Amino acid sequence: KDVQKEREPHVYLSKEEVKEKIQSYNSSVTDKLKMTLNSNGIYTGFIKVQMELCRPITVQSPLNPGKCAHSNNETAFYLPNGYVNTLHISSTNTVREVIEALLKKFLVADNPAKFALYKRCHKEDQVYTCKLSDREHPLYLRLVAGPRTEMLSFVLREHETGEVMWEAFSLPELQNFLRILDKEEDEQLQMLRKRYAAYRDKLEEALGGVWKPG
Repeated sequence: KDVQKEREPHVYLSKEEVKEKIQSYNSSVTDKLKMTLNSNGIYTGFIKVQMELCRPITVQSPLNPGKCAHSNNETAFYLPNGYVNTLHISSTNTVREVIEALLKKFLVADNPAKFALYKRCHKEDQVYTCKLSDREHPLYLRLVAGPRTEMLSFVLREHETGEVMWEAFSLPELQNFLRILDKEEDEQLQMLRKRYAAYRDKLEEALGGVWKPG
């Protein structure tokens, strides 16, 4: 269930509450991704972000995943759905900075404004997905929720703006998308031809058996 954009929380923990929360958090961690409290009150830690991108991303250099198209030094490809990336951030990092860090890690050339960060949480046996404000601090949300990702997880998606704003994409990106679509269309046609050829062979074989002189 998707809900409206989350409002930035107005009440933050005191320094003593942060210290207690971090101690409790670290005692519950099972993957060694603990938080560290610095003397200036800023704490650092890790968040995991699941990638749920419907459109291909454009990167500066070729990467491994399958369907891609090349244009000069850029490559557009579909990131595997559900891919999870781990980021080390601080309590001062905002949602917008986390998005930019994710794109930088993948060498993504796309405009960060095309993406949004969501939080997914469980409440009353239901799963809620909520868009976060650019000014929120993901590590604070992680600390408050605890380390269990089934209680709170982060998801990167494209902005939901209704119709796709194609004018926001560069000409090389659009050309790459067309190449990808052409390639996918050819692959689908090949699959259909093979499927119907096999169906025709079986049908002809069955008809030959029926009409075979006894």
